[in-house]
Amino acid sequence: MKVGIVGLPNAGKTTLFNALTQAGAPTAGYPFTTVDPNIAVVEVPDERLARLAATVGATPVSYDTIEFHDIAGLVRGAHAGEGLGNKFLGSIRETDAICHVVRAHGDDGVPHPDGKVNPIDDLDLIEAELLLADLAQAEGRLGRVEKQARSGDKEAVAERSWLATVVAALQRGEPVRSVPTPPEAAEAPNRLHALTSKPVLYVANVDEGATEPPAEIAARAAQSDAVAVALSARIESELAELPKAEAAEMREGLGLSESGLERVIQAAYELLDLVTFFTAGEGSEGLAHSLPRGGTAWDAAGRVHGEIQAAFIRAEVVSCEELIAAGGYANAREQAKLRTEGRDYIVADGDVITIKV
Repeated sequence: MKVGIVGLPNAGKTTLFNALTQAGAPTAGYPFTTVDPNIAVVEVPDERLARLAATVGATPVSYDTIEFHDIAGLVRGAHAGEGLGNKFLGSIRETDAICHVVRAHGDDGVPHPDGKVNPIDDLDLIEAELLLADLAQAEGRLGRVEKQARSGDKEAVAERSWLATVVAALQRGEPVRSVPTPPEAAEAPNRLHALTSKPVLYVANVDEGATEPPAEIAARAAQSDAVAVALSARIESELAELPKAEAAEMREGLGLSESGLERVIQAAYELLDLVTFFTAGEGSEGLAHSLPRGGTAWDAAGRVHGEIQAAFIRAEVVSCEELIAAGGYANAREQAKLRTEGRDYIVADGDVITIKV
């Protein structure tokens, strides 16, 4: 999973990136400190995997990962190439989801590009730039597909119809993700590669002590089918430099039950509607894997390995907590907790799956 961290210059993107990934990317109180994207891969914390591995004797343990991209700050006119606009927009296209950092703190020592702190204005500016970039891309694509559609090609005709609806939506200020895709145009979104088709996570960069995003940001998220969380990038950055025990104690004093990384990852999983399943066997590796909710045992086999998916016969499935409570596979089998499922079984969060080939 690739998540692009975006926002206006000085919104706290790179500070948050460093806090989440401990990557040590340079930060400063002026625009365009970030030019080329900073990229870091972090493990997805999941305490269930360690307990599972200890129960069944799996070793080593490998967690699922998220790749964070800290992308250059966007300015007004980016869709037309202003600032680092073309680089910024190109970098976003490579990601699966957008983590939009918006300033919601009052630190006068950090200048704002517009001279005032107004989170909704900041959200409007970036979202307008993404919409305008998509509009130009969709209009260009529509012009090219028109020629193919005149020949009567059914796929081109379907794509032309979808693109016309997309252009109309963008002109109304609505994102591409709001436009349904008919089955006959199923590949059209992949060809357009629209910025506003990506799911969005709003991260409100708040003052110390705040634990919830401002009401206006929460409302915008609710209206946009997005997810919003609140973090103080500065505090998270300071906590990331402390030993774990000290950081946990400080978080408790601040009323924070989880790290910033855990909160962002949970929000990203909620946004993308992902579940986690595990593979673990005695003397073999214990692994955590993510899968879109509603995915099947066949899909899960593909996440493990393409050759395993191709040779799929059946899956043995047990919930992680039931397997741990039973003390291992033998007892789970005796207690009838271990089930045999076919390729169409819908994977549940926390399932431990053994693919039989």
